Amino acid sequence: MVRHVSAGVDASDESLAAAHWAAREALRRGAALRLVHAWKWQPQPAPSVPLGTTQRAWADQTLERAVRSVRAAHPGLPVEEVLLSASPVGALLAAAAESDLLVLGSRGLGRIAGFVVGSVSQRVVARAGHPVVLVRAGETSADEHLPALNGVSPDEIPETPYRDVVLGLDTRHPCDEPIEFAFDAARRRGAVLRVIHAFDEVPGRPGDGRSGAVGTTELITEREQLVVATLRAWREKYPGVPVSETVTVGRAATELVQASAHASLVVVGRRTREGRLGTHIGSVTHAVLHHVGCPVVVVPYA
Repeated sequence: MVRHVSAGVDASDESLAAAHWAAREALRRGAALRLVHAWKWQPQPAPSVPLGTTQRAWADQTLERAVRSVRAAHPGLPVEEVLLSASPVGALLAAAAESDLLVLGSRGLGRIAGFVVGSVSQRVVARAGHPVVLVRAGETSADEHLPALNGVSPDEIPETPYRDVVLGLDTRHPCDEPIEFAFDAARRRGAVLRVIHAFDEVPGRPGDGRSGAVGTTELITEREQLVVATLRAWREKYPGVPVSETVTVGRAATELVQASAHASLVVVGRRTREGRLGTHIGSVTHAVLHHVGCPVVVVPYA
């Protein structure tokens, strides 16, 4: 069976950036690319639909624009077009279920400010059973790589090293899915995997000898040992992946946002179990999605 990387496309620049990121990921995986555009007839056409153009014709043109752009950049990549008359959320969730991962565009505010995550993207991320990547507007191949000498584009020098892959690790729930995705992503890129574990300092109780600077140092040492133990089996499975581990006291989202400034990809997890208010993405993942500038992949786990 042919494996796919899927991307949701619309008329926006951010979705075109997502389509190109998905194309590069499909090449890294040896997979085909599937471009999906969903539209529904509306009594009042959206402002993006040009005057004198039917909504169906505009949908055709929107998908074709993305297909032409990707095929021009990657002529050897198999590209499948999917045009659906359906709600975007339902269509994208179906595409995610049939793909290795789904890639969506998100209107970027720059590498520092991060994303504007729309309601469709949030609902898909919160409900998808497979990994979902959000790519900001303006993201290019050069952003995935370290700066090349003399300003030469990484497209011209393919061996230009990739920036780090960053993984946010929660040792309370060290689930396999996000960890394996991060190791595999780093392997495919020949990149360093930077593992970030941050925790809120717990004040010591009287008489337990854990208060003050000494107590904090002991806590960090314990967490470092736990991180090493959690990653041991994965290091053995991916011996060629260089791993850098950072354990610190602080907010996980803040540490991940800072680490993302020099990353090609940030990997975070999302629990799939529903709470009283339905599915949600978690506070750390929510903050990362809104403040990280590089592509972010949300990997669901049970």
